[in-house]
Parts: sequence; structure tokens; C-alpha cells
Amino acid sequence: MTTDSVLTPEQILSAAEDVLRRYGPAKATVVDIARALGVSHGSVYRHFPSKAALREAVTQRWLDRAHDELAAISAEPGPSAERLHRWLATLFAAKRAKAQEDPELFATYLALVSELSATVEAHVDTLTAQIAAIVRDGVDRGEFRPADPAVTARAVFQATAHFHDPAHAAEWSLERAERDFEALWALLLDGLRAG
Repeated sequence: MTTDSVLTPEQILSAAEDVLRRYGPAKATVVDIARALGVSHGSVYRHFPSKAALREAVTQRWLDRAHDELAAISAEPGPSAERLHRWLATLFAAKRAKAQEDPELFATYLALVSELSATVEAHVDTLTAQIAAIVRDGVDRGEFRPADPAVTARAVFQATAHFHDPAHAAEWSLERAERDFEALWALLLDGLRAG
């Protein structure tokens, strides 16, 4: 049981994930979250002014946590092609793990993500900016042909959607998924390489 005086946003978000996993986004309420924490629903509202704000924070937390490794990969030194491949493979692995290891919560987040397009759009912007940083490094080093990094990053993100867009989650566990990913990577790399 948590008391109001020590309740943190992180505790609320963790409890919200558990409640969403149990009841789904349509049935989960702030009262359910408060009950799970042993506090009044007013205590939850002191940290999150509305149910929508709480759902948005839960979704943002999940998106950030699922992809925290990616920022580090985009910022590290080293060959751009290797970093971009690892970045894309890490994104694919993170999405696949979420879908396979916690399908109830994954389905819940799919529902939340469809409601929170601004949160998702901002997240996609963050991801494509990371790809753009790698592409820019590749162009600067002469590894990749000259191109607008932002435009190229968006194209790479869209071209690889099959391996990170939740609409394709059912196919991620197929035996050929890894092979298909590597085949697409080879094609992308061919298009990116300089001369």
C-alpha cells in the first residue's frame, strides 16, 4: 500500500500498466489504478490532471522505454552502415520482444497508440532524427552517397515499417522474419552506399 505523501508519478505509471494489462484500455479506470496503489483517485489526479493525460504518459513511457537503446546507438562513433543496421535490428528486436513476451500489454498499447497520434508522431520524429544523425555521419564520412539526411531517414523508417509497425506483429515470429529483415537491409545498404 502506498501513502499519498510518497506517491510518485513512476509508481502511478507502473500501476497503470498493471491495470491496463488486466482490464484493457476500454475498462481500466483511474479508480482501478488508485485502488491498486491503495490511495484515493484524487491522489492520482494530483500527478496527472486527467485520464487522458495519464494514458498519454503511460504510452510515452512505454515508447521511450522500448527504444532507449536506440539513442545510444545513433550517438556512438563507428561505421555508419554498421550502426544503422544495429539500430534497425534493435528496433525490430524490441518490438518483437514486446509483442511476444507481453501480448496483453502490447495489445493495450496498440489501442492507446491509435488514440494518441500526437504522442506517436513525436516519437516517430525522435526515431527518424536518430536515423538522420547516422545517415549524416555516413554522408560526412563518404560511406553513404550525398543525400538529405532527414528525407533519407524518413524513407528508411518507412521502408522498414514491416519490422516495427505493430500492424505486422503477427509476422514477426515467422521463421523467415530474420531472413526477410536482412534481405531488406542489404537492399537499403545498396541504395545508401557511396559510389
